[in-house]
Order: sequence, then C-alpha cells, then structure tokens
Amino acid sequence: MQRAVDSWIGQFEEGYWPPLAMLARLTEEVGELAREVNHRFGSKPKKPEEPEGDLEMELADILFIVICYANSLGINLNEAFVKMMDKYKTRDSNRWTRKNI
Repeated sequence: MQRAVDSWIGQFEEGYWPPLAMLARLTEEVGELAREVNHRFGSKPKKPEEPEGDLEMELADILFIVICYANSLGINLNEAFVKMMDKYKTRDSNRWTRKNI
C-alpha cells in the first residue's frame, strides 16, 4: 500500500502535504467517519436529503492519509505495525479475558 500511494503522489509536483496539513486532513477524515458512525449507530438520524455514507470508504480515506503521513516521514508501516503488536501483546497480555478456543 505504501508503494502504491507513493507512486500515485509521485506524479504530482506538489508531492506530500506538509505534516500539519496532513494532520488537518486526517482530522477531517476521522470527523467524516464519526459522522457516519453516529448516523448509523448513534442517536443522530440523517436528514432525509442526505445520501447514505460509506463506512468502507471513510476508513480507506483515513488509511490513505496515514500512509501519506508515514511515507512523508520515511516510516515503514509494516515495521511499525509489528512493533505496535509486540507492545500490545506484552503490555496487554493479561488485560482482557481470553476466549477458550
């Protein structure tokens, strides 16, 4: 995914946005996801004229911005993900009730 995003962004002179602009964009996308979740699962119904949102696309928009952020900072998300999972496996190994499988 990181290569695909980098290849797409690389077509344009502007390249990656500055870090603060990406943070603003990420915040905007998370807000769009929150709005859709609130409409579907919360207490705020959509207005009759509002189209049905797409949770899949809202999550993908967030993923795209996270990948842009990582690429612009030279962060390998595969490596970061492995480190993060190790952290959770260690720190939270006894935090939750395990299923008997």
